[in-house]
Amino acid sequence: MALLVWQDDLNIGIDVIDQQHRRIIEMLNHLHVAQASMQRAAVGEVIDEVVDYTMSHFAFEEELMEEAGYPFCAAHKRVHEVFIKRVSEYRMRFQAGEDISDELRTMLSRWLFNHIRGDDQAYAEQVKAHLNQFAREHQGGGWLGRTLKRFFG
Repeated sequence: MALLVWQDDLNIGIDVIDQQHRRIIEMLNHLHVAQASMQRAAVGEVIDEVVDYTMSHFAFEEELMEEAGYPFCAAHKRVHEVFIKRVSEYRMRFQAGEDISDELRTMLSRWLFNHIRGDDQAYAEQVKAHLNQFAREHQGGGWLGRTLKRFFG
């Protein structure tokens, strides 16, 4: 499997989220490189990094959706929970000695691309509107307003 390449249709228009998604893709490419190096310890480190970073990303994303009052936040969160459970099972299989790198990378890339293009695109407009409203209310409000504008447009 070749290295994954960011595609413009993966942008949801919230810079910080788009950057996090790009970082996850970079990690999946690191998994490919680690696997090609035949270094099991390196593969394990990348798997741990992907799981930890993705959980952090999900928490951040869920907080944005909740703050924006996104009506399908609970369902989106459930999708994240199912995904984390699935990836944790891969992690356990790896720790038990199974070579799951190809299978995991394929599943992660397909899931991530589909999730961004579907579920994440679905909340983007509402979250952007909420962030823009917040920024307008705090416009000229010092560093917070400027920071929000820089990160969220």
